[in-house]
Amino acid sequence: MEHTYSPKQFGKLIGKSVNTLQKWDRKGILPAFRSPTNRRYYTHEQYLQYRGLISSKQGNVLAYARVSSPSQRKDLAFQKEALRAYCLEHGVNVDEWVEDIGSALDYQRKGFNHVVERIELGQVRRLIIASQDRFVRFGYDWFEALCQRHGTQITVLGGESFSPEEELVSDLLAMVTAFSARLPGLRSHKNALRAAALGKEIRDDQGPQGTP
Repeated sequence: MEHTYSPKQFGKLIGKSVNTLQKWDRKGILPAFRSPTNRRYYTHEQYLQYRGLISSKQGNVLAYARVSSPSQRKDLAFQKEALRAYCLEHGVNVDEWVEDIGSALDYQRKGFNHVVERIELGQVRRLIIASQDRFVRFGYDWFEALCQRHGTQITVLGGESFSPEEELVSDLLAMVTAFSARLPGLRSHKNALRAAALGKEIRDDQGPQGTP
């Protein structure tokens, strides 16, 4: 008989909370099995699929497109048309189209997290994107390694036409603004550490208080 896991055991194995597993079960992302007494459980095969050690029988082909703002909907349509043309030319059937409107620096994007979750679950055999920065602006190597671990093939069409210069400038300015906002707090923390160190030196120089 195949080894099974309770939700708590399975969550510990894959590094997810029981609440996350319940959410995935409700959404059909990672359905749990039910015992005759209606207790939820997971199989060892599901664990292997999640880790990418075996291919999921339900592995899908996903196509992903993104622009940074609603004013770029024409660019979004252009991306999707380019993806469709590629798939038609190469005989690729896309099971799911995913899109986002938001900065590449925003890792809370709904579509982005949906794709990552499905990859982690071993449910994506191929992901097609217009260019690397349509999915992530920085850290693409990390994402590529994640896909490799879970048996997902990435197809990148490439082409500067999918990556407007103004979007890159906007992302860089957002990073500068974020770091600038942190500087006062970092300076205050540094000054507090310096004051604490100076106070310790003074106490050490004075020696123990109250000794004869």
